[in-house]
Amino acid sequence: MTENKNNAGQSSASQSNTSDKETVERVKKSLDKEAMYGGYVDLKQYHIPDESLKVEKMTDLDSMVKSSLMNVGISADGEAGGNFLLYNNQVSHHSSSVEGLEIISVREALAKYDWLKDYMWKLVSPDADKYTAESFMADSDGYFIRVLPGVKVTSPVQSCLMIGAEQGLQTVHNIIIVEEGAELEVVTGCLTHDDVVRALHIGVSEMYIKKNAKLTFSMIHDWAEFVEVRPRTGIRIEEGGQLTNNYVCLKPAKSIQSNPSVYLEGEGAAAYFNTIAVAHPGSVLDMGSKVYLNAPHTKSQIISRTITIGGEVIARGDLIGNAPFVYGHLECNGLVLSEHGSQKAIPVLEAHALDVEMSHEAAIGRIARDQVEYLMTRGLDENEATGLIVRGFLSAGIEGIPEILKEDIDEIIRKTADAS
Repeated sequence: MTENKNNAGQSSASQSNTSDKETVERVKKSLDKEAMYGGYVDLKQYHIPDESLKVEKMTDLDSMVKSSLMNVGISADGEAGGNFLLYNNQVSHHSSSVEGLEIISVREALAKYDWLKDYMWKLVSPDADKYTAESFMADSDGYFIRVLPGVKVTSPVQSCLMIGAEQGLQTVHNIIIVEEGAELEVVTGCLTHDDVVRALHIGVSEMYIKKNAKLTFSMIHDWAEFVEVRPRTGIRIEEGGQLTNNYVCLKPAKSIQSNPSVYLEGEGAAAYFNTIAVAHPGSVLDMGSKVYLNAPHTKSQIISRTITIGGEVIARGDLIGNAPFVYGHLECNGLVLSEHGSQKAIPVLEAHALDVEMSHEAAIGRIARDQVEYLMTRGLDENEATGLIVRGFLSAGIEGIPEILKEDIDEIIRKTADAS
């Protein structure tokens, strides 16, 4: 039990007792270290682009970029609690319209706050694999978002990570700190410029949710067909803190491998994960979440809704109960709508304490014929009936889907209706 419970703490301690030079040498040795999950990616095929895109205001962006941002639920013209834009590997814009909400680049934050080094690389180890090592060695920039104690930000913060160079390598390091009693919603859109076909995105994110604080974090992908995506995320939640994490991937991507680790360290802390994803032909989506319930009365729920129309889906979920009176539930549901597609569900439950309550459900199949026939008796044709079922299946996986994504869902419905 001790080993599972202290994974994050051991990483922090080892880094704090190691000189910078020793850390660099250790990380260098991991530049060829393959990840535990996900297919092979040759980093040498990609380069860090020099191109940048600087704007004083989001409204200054050109119409093409604005239209692309709308595809991931980001409005350049609408009201928001704040905005952040990273184009390739350089910060293009950051702003905040709320007192008590700070949005700047990580590099700016490191220069401003000496204490930030106590948060950097503490929840994600730089030598975990070649992707974290690459990000560390590149001294990656990203967003620093902090909400002061007690501040409740009522309008979502919009962040956008955009790749604008063919075969570009984007390395990002983001930090979010929601101080005690504060509340924040962040919508992050990840996408490529319309003339980019192949690229690699490595995103390291560390999130700290303090006592009785709340964070809602939504990630929406709109990558090009041959983009590889490797997020690496660690989240620490203190007593009474709460995370709701929504992950949406409806567009094609060559491969995505994501498995954030969450540490519930305070009594009553909670983490809820909702995922909807579609694997297009040629795509490999290996996605999951791992939650360590390290304090009494913590709870977590992991729900995924995935569809394959020709690609491969691996849905993972790990709940590790390290304290008494914890609750956890996993729910992995997948639809196979093409004979060329595949689905795999891997739910894992671990108990290392008495009085834990953890459960899982996993179901894989195609649309039930009797459901389609029932809806046809109500006046729908077969495609309409199939579309209604798919829409309900996807919508059940996440709450509050942005309006723009409904068009994407309708497009998926048309494709799945044809595939079925």
